[in-house]
Amino acid sequence: MSTKLVSVSVCMAVHNEEDRIGSTLEQVIDWVDEVVIIDGESTDKTVQVAQSFGKKVRVYHEKNAPNFIANKQKAIERAKSAWTLELDADELVTDALKDEIRQAVITDNVGFRIPRLNHFLGKPLKKGGQYPDLKFRLYRSGFAQFPSQSVHDEAALISEHAAEPTGQLSSPLLHYPYASIAVYMRKTIQYAQFEADVLYEKGVRPSVGLWIQYYIGKPLYWFGLTYVRHRGYVDGFPGFAFSLFSSIRYWFEYAALYERSTRT
Repeated sequence: MSTKLVSVSVCMAVHNEEDRIGSTLEQVIDWVDEVVIIDGESTDKTVQVAQSFGKKVRVYHEKNAPNFIANKQKAIERAKSAWTLELDADELVTDALKDEIRQAVITDNVGFRIPRLNHFLGKPLKKGGQYPDLKFRLYRSGFAQFPSQSVHDEAALISEHAAEPTGQLSSPLLHYPYASIAVYMRKTIQYAQFEADVLYEKGVRPSVGLWIQYYIGKPLYWFGLTYVRHRGYVDGFPGFAFSLFSSIRYWFEYAALYERSTRT
């Protein structure tokens, strides 16, 4: 296979990531052509840390919208390289993944899904449906976009390229989304409020049936799915805690919907 190098842009949307963005950039700055960062009104030293990595880093400032996916879209639209590698500030590219990426971008594929190894309470989650957690993160620049309907959306090929070939890498991104349990709870509530707003805009309102669904049905289903069917128990206490805490996110979504409904 040819060893010809193809240009790659790393694209990121960040907000108050001074403690983590440096580690992410250290893993890519030496071999990518540029790093495009959309900063959503950070109040810490995120921008200063990013700019300390030199001229390869371009920082743009935007509002910190509730659905930060909009800023990810703005980042990939500014990519100048042939390929886009989309990253979050809590993800690390290993040497093995770097080598795979540099080989992948000289193939005829237009994009690749990358497995992601999520960490919780200091341990990688290999069960509970949390791995391989495939994400469409590497694609030819201009070939993909975000639907921007949910905070959990990922980029997808635009219609004129949807039928073109894609592939899957084997080396995972290392994902460290929660620096502490306090951070986990804060993010859970933040996402719940956003999902509640989406439900409200769709005309969904609190009701007895919805209360039963969100406080009993959905949590029981999710815990059974992740902890029992997908064997989250293999990951020990972190696996149990993740299944439990992620199952009760529905409680917060309903409460946020109820609160949203009382404001109008």
